[in-house]
Amino acid sequence: MKEKTCVLIRGAGDLASGIALRLFHSGFMIVMTDLPEPTAIRRSVAFSEAIRKGECQVEEVRAFRAENAKEAIELIRKGFIAVVPDPGKEIIKALKPAVVVDAILAKKNLGTLITDAPVVIGVGPGFTAGADCHAVIETKRGHTLGRVILKGSAIPNTGIPGIISGFGAERVLRSPAEGVFRPLKEIGDIVRKGEEVARTGDAPLYATIDGMLRGLLPEGIYVTAGFKCGDIDPRGEEADFTTVSDKALSVGGGVLEAILRFMP
Repeated sequence: MKEKTCVLIRGAGDLASGIALRLFHSGFMIVMTDLPEPTAIRRSVAFSEAIRKGECQVEEVRAFRAENAKEAIELIRKGFIAVVPDPGKEIIKALKPAVVVDAILAKKNLGTLITDAPVVIGVGPGFTAGADCHAVIETKRGHTLGRVILKGSAIPNTGIPGIISGFGAERVLRSPAEGVFRPLKEIGDIVRKGEEVARTGDAPLYATIDGMLRGLLPEGIYVTAGFKCGDIDPRGEEADFTTVSDKALSVGGGVLEAILRFMP
C-alpha cells in the first residue's frame, strides 16, 4: 500500500491542533513542531502538551513527543501524531515533508519559505500567497473565515479577539507583572469577575469577567507584563473546553482544500 502523505505543521497550539485533527482524519500523517517550552493556553485541545508531558490526546487522537526526524517517522507510521520541540526549521530539512503548514499565528512570517516543501500554506496574517507560500488561509472570524487565498494576504490582525456573548478583549487574561506564572485555578473551572485565578511572581491575576476558564498557562512559565495567560468563555457551563473550536475546524478545512488544490 502506498504510504500516506506527510504534512508538517509549524505550531501546535489550539488552532494548529484543529488543523492537525482535520488532516489526520483525512488520511495524512502529521508531524508538528513547537517551542521547547510551549505557551499555548487552551492546553486541553493543544498537541503542544506532548512536548511538556511526553504524550497527550486531543479528542480521540494521540500524540507523542519526538526528538528528531527518525523518531517522528516511527510515530506517524504507527498512526500517531508526532510533536517535535523545534522553534526553527531543522526538522523540515531532515524530514522533507510533502506539505508545510505554518500555523504559528505570530501575525508575521517567522521564516517559512515557499521553497520549504512542494506545497507551503500560511495560516493567518503575515503571509503572501505566491511569494512566501502557495496559499494563505483566512483566520478572522466572519464571512471569509477558512477561505483559501491564492493571491494576496489574509486580513491584517486587529489585536481584538473575536466576540463571544458580547465580550472581546475582556475575555483575555494578561499578566499584571513579569515573573513565574502560577495558576490557582484549572481549565474548566467556573470563575467570577474579580476572583483571583493565578499569580505572576507575587502579583495576583484576577478574572476579568464571569465564565469558564477555557485556557490557562501551565505552572512555571516565565512571563512578561501583558503576556497572554488565559482565556475566559462567558458562556460558562455551556462552554466546551474538551473539543477543538469551530474556528479551528473551519481553518483546518481551508488548509485541507489548499493541499488538495496544489498536490499532484
